Amino acid sequence: MKSPVLSSETVHASAVAIEGRAVLIAGRSGSGKSDLALRLIDRGAALVSDDYTFVRRADGRLLASAPDTIAGRIELRGVGIVEMANLRDVPVALYVDLELAPDRLPQEGERRPIAGIAIPLIGLAPFEASAPLKVEAALRLVGLPD
Repeated sequence: MKSPVLSSETVHASAVAIEGRAVLIAGRSGSGKSDLALRLIDRGAALVSDDYTFVRRADGRLLASAPDTIAGRIELRGVGIVEMANLRDVPVALYVDLELAPDRLPQEGERRPIAGIAIPLIGLAPFEASAPLKVEAALRLVGLPD
């Protein structure tokens, strides 16, 4: 029997908005989700959610928001929980998997299904100095339009 497609789910991922599109940054605890999100925020992105992101399907796309219990907060390892403005209902355009070894030249069309919608997927090493620039480039090259 086929599993039903959910219209929403909570994913273990931080999320930032870059030029109106959300990037989900997924990985285990301590893998660098918040660190990479913070470096993207320093480059002009906006916080959507830290550590867990609620995504819901609406009009054929996914919208990302923070669960109410963590909205407007980001954990800075070694510093603590910091309050920060955050956005809601941002269209999801890219899924960055910090557990997936980056390919030298990724295969075109790799996707991660969330709530029945296939989101472009890349693997990334989060602590490389170039990681924020790679996220921005991947969003331009393979990210879903807004």
